[in-house]
Amino acid sequence: MNSGQMLLTLGGMFLLALLILRMNNSFLTTSDVLLGSKSNVIAISLASSFIEEASSKAFDSKTISKGVTSLTQLSQVDSLGPELYEVRKFFNDFDDYNNFTLVDTFVVDSMILGIYNISCNVDYVLPSAPDVAVSTPTWNKRLRVRVYGEGLNDTIKMSTIYSYWYFR
Repeated sequence: MNSGQMLLTLGGMFLLALLILRMNNSFLTTSDVLLGSKSNVIAISLASSFIEEASSKAFDSKTISKGVTSLTQLSQVDSLGPELYEVRKFFNDFDDYNNFTLVDTFVVDSMILGIYNISCNVDYVLPSAPDVAVSTPTWNKRLRVRVYGEGLNDTIKMSTIYSYWYFR
């Protein structure tokens, strides 16, 4: 083998090594993006689950067994949240989720995919300004759910408005 062939062989090996490194880098980047997307989907699912769970409950502790006709009959702002010693399993009204926090570990096939911190807040809002909490009871409550954790690039924030309607 002469020196020209040796240089071509070395150049070919160098190009092959660059190609292999570039492909490995692409696979690693793709894996990171895929894992980040899975984490975001899990976080959105967790937030949606809390919203659906809370929306299946009564509007207020005063509306569990009977209807109310006056705003003064509803829970006051400072009493939003679960009753003393009430745990999530026994939440019975929408505002029990106020100041609720949970750390949830998502495991698939014995592999931890993420540890998610979930926090919920409930407040009264007006239909004309649903993004602003008010200090007196209204017929509308807003639930804000935040999910954050190590595998997430940003905090997932979702909210819903739950309104009280009572027909006789």
